[in-house]
Amino acid sequence: MSEILIWAETKNGEIRKSTLECITAAQQISNGTNSISAALIGDASAAETLSTYPLKTVYVVDDSSCQSYQSESFTDALCQIADQAGADIIIASATALGRDLTGRVAARLNAALATDVIAIDTSEGLMVDRPVYSGKLTAKMQIGAEKKVISLRPNLLSPAEKSDSKADIVSINITPLDVRTKVIAALSEAQSAMDITEADIIVAGGRGVGGPDGFRLIEETAQHLGGAVGASRTAVDEGWIAYSHQVGQTGKVVSPVLYIACGISGAIQHFAGMGSAKFIIAINTDPEAPVMKKADFAIVGDLFEVLPALRAELSKILEK
Repeated sequence: MSEILIWAETKNGEIRKSTLECITAAQQISNGTNSISAALIGDASAAETLSTYPLKTVYVVDDSSCQSYQSESFTDALCQIADQAGADIIIASATALGRDLTGRVAARLNAALATDVIAIDTSEGLMVDRPVYSGKLTAKMQIGAEKKVISLRPNLLSPAEKSDSKADIVSINITPLDVRTKVIAALSEAQSAMDITEADIIVAGGRGVGGPDGFRLIEETAQHLGGAVGASRTAVDEGWIAYSHQVGQTGKVVSPVLYIACGISGAIQHFAGMGSAKFIIAINTDPEAPVMKKADFAIVGDLFEVLPALRAELSKILEK
């Protein structure tokens, strides 16, 4: 029986939704066996909450070297926990930190690595689906190595529900590591800004927005719909909005229920970041723009006229 270890990523002391999705993925792999544990590194405050989910053990590392995310110390801590737990499968969300950590952990453990996984099948061994060639194709891979590391694309699975029983909480003292780098400070955006990787609704702007003033309409619409703000690489390169909002091959990969593309042409690099959205609405003055062919609903028109009307209609639906 495989022992599965989840890296529990937190933000501001709270467990991220994508971590709960990783627990769901682990449940699919474990087939109902009590073989899932979680590693909570550097933020012990979330241990009690995490223990209420369907886990066997919550391993906690509350060490001074892990107070802020740092590649070397977190890799070392997770590998030591995996060794103590006897884990042969490690799962983390494919967030910016998760992608960094899983690659390092796989190299350290000499494990097979499957990144940005979008589906899991255990009917014939452990099979995973992941997008390749900028999302043009989906590769089905069988992971046959003894040790396996998986990063799971956020927002594709339902978050795990809380359990009737509580997991054991075990404190782990890691072997000190001579870390070569040190985190001086972590700068973040306003607390109210929603992470686009976990948003169900994203309103994104591109070149057609025209500038930072045009993004005010995008931001107002996203806030009104309870969603997050996305952007194309062009908008970010022009300095109209911060890089943290960039969606695409060189930005973040998102999987919202609804993606509204405003003034975005839809280059393949952008589509690689949002192609797994369940429903796409595109607003563009060019009916031949690539995004219009890929959208479920394409609107030819000026986004500054169309978006307010669309927002009003969507609000009626969301209020029901």
